[in-house]
Amino acid sequence: MQDLYTLTDFYGKLNLPFPEGLGKDIGHFNVFNIAEYRTRLNNGEMRYDRRSYYKISLIKGRNKAEYADKEIQIEDRALLFASPRIPYHYVPQDEDQSGYFCVFTENFLSKDKSGMVLDSLPLFQPGGLPIFTINTGEFTEVEHLFKKIERELSSDYVYKFDLIRAYVLELLHLGQKLHPVQPMEINRNASTRITDLFVELLERQFPINTPSQQLALRTANDFAERLAVHANHLNKVLKETTGLTTTAIIHARIFEEAKVMLKRTDWTISEISFGLGFEDPAHFSNFFKKLSNTSPLKFRKGIEI
Repeated sequence: MQDLYTLTDFYGKLNLPFPEGLGKDIGHFNVFNIAEYRTRLNNGEMRYDRRSYYKISLIKGRNKAEYADKEIQIEDRALLFASPRIPYHYVPQDEDQSGYFCVFTENFLSKDKSGMVLDSLPLFQPGGLPIFTINTGEFTEVEHLFKKIERELSSDYVYKFDLIRAYVLELLHLGQKLHPVQPMEINRNASTRITDLFVELLERQFPINTPSQQLALRTANDFAERLAVHANHLNKVLKETTGLTTTAIIHARIFEEAKVMLKRTDWTISEISFGLGFEDPAHFSNFFKKLSNTSPLKFRKGIEI
């Protein structure tokens, strides 16, 4: 399973080499023109993932942003702030898309460089709505900032990253002053979306292909944190949509994978136990017996459930 969508993944999707020297000693930063790169990113669509970097986007065009329990429609112009803490799904609604976006790592704007802790900002709090509608004048103002960033990044100025950092801080302060777009209140759609995203995150962890691979998400709290919703809310939604608790669904899927691994690999019980995220083989054996009334070894030898 891919735990995070990394900058290496991002550049790979753009079919660009990773720019190793781009701010290497001070954290990573880069800026992109949406019109130029959108076709390389599935026409701008970004799948539901938790990313390892921060992103600020200036958007012109009709788009939709889906969070675990919220759906936000962008009708014209907007600013979007994304952090590693909050996954989202971004879907363009028409072909006419333009604007800019920049990506940067936490250490590019670390407290000693910027005077602020990024994850303490309201913009980047779970449950918040970090998408802001802006008017034509505001769009022009922000576009001018992005153009200055783009120009500075290609310059030979020794202190260009200090200047770029000041521009990015200006973008963050602008976002802090704006009012968020209100989510569409469609409870059924929100419940369906949470369920779909939960299943996607669960299934993306399988199959386990090597003994060194291990499940990253095993508990209801793990999934709730990744979806940026409360564990009780996730459980309530899954009970409504599937009739099962979060834990029951997770355990059923781990059990199915355990049976496959026992039958189709020659891995030891310890290796299988590790891959499925158990602290030790005894815990795995107890888990397996509870769901099958037989031990992993007996199941592997052909004593069916």
